[in-house]
Amino acid sequence: MESIWVYSSLLLSVIIGGVMVTKLEATNKTQTIKLLLAFSGGFLLSIAFLHFIPDLYADESASIGMYILLGFLIQLILEFFSGGIEHGHVHVHKGQKLPWGLFISLSVHSILEGIPLGNQLTGHEILASDHHHHNDDSLLLGILFHQLPVSIALMTLLINTSIGKSKAWLVLILFGLMTPLGVFMGAMEIPGIDSLDFHMILAVVVGMFLHISTTIIFETSENHKFNLLKLISIFVGCALAIFIN
Repeated sequence: MESIWVYSSLLLSVIIGGVMVTKLEATNKTQTIKLLLAFSGGFLLSIAFLHFIPDLYADESASIGMYILLGFLIQLILEFFSGGIEHGHVHVHKGQKLPWGLFISLSVHSILEGIPLGNQLTGHEILASDHHHHNDDSLLLGILFHQLPVSIALMTLLINTSIGKSKAWLVLILFGLMTPLGVFMGAMEIPGIDSLDFHMILAVVVGMFLHISTTIIFETSENHKFNLLKLISIFVGCALAIFIN
């Protein structure tokens, strides 16, 4: 992966989400966003099971499962403050103040998922078996596919706060810089931190992916019945993950 492409694509996905809200009048409640979420949920779940979990257990001891569980629980805590915006769930009230707790929780999530991506940019594989049969872009794609609907939900909330549209864009772009910041941190050569530490961070991120994806899939139902288009979106996400695996 080219570092410029990684940094620019991560920021661009967030900007596109903002443009869809301000110019195309998309919101977190539109059918398009629900389909994007369903697609990203299927993709994230699939790359977790098909790619990262098997390789994490192959490269590390069974104790790596503790870090996957930790990531699941961390995401649970983060969503307590974010209100579930990671899966497009946000309550908008006209003129409300900027919810900094939500922004901080989203930022922590974004930085964490960027760290293992940054480790790939150093030229060192996160997982020893990556170069045998896996596409290195799966983590980047998973983040991009999920960032788009999240940025739409966030911008929907921001433009309804009391800060105004111009400041809403500043906050959105600041959010868009969080994952690149995590990538930069992961790409740094820090004395005393070896690849094992990045394995643990990746396991935490996988646990976060599992929480987000399963929540998206279960919340993609209406009256406990799956809408056909949403079901198709989930399977398309799963199929793409299988194809690039």
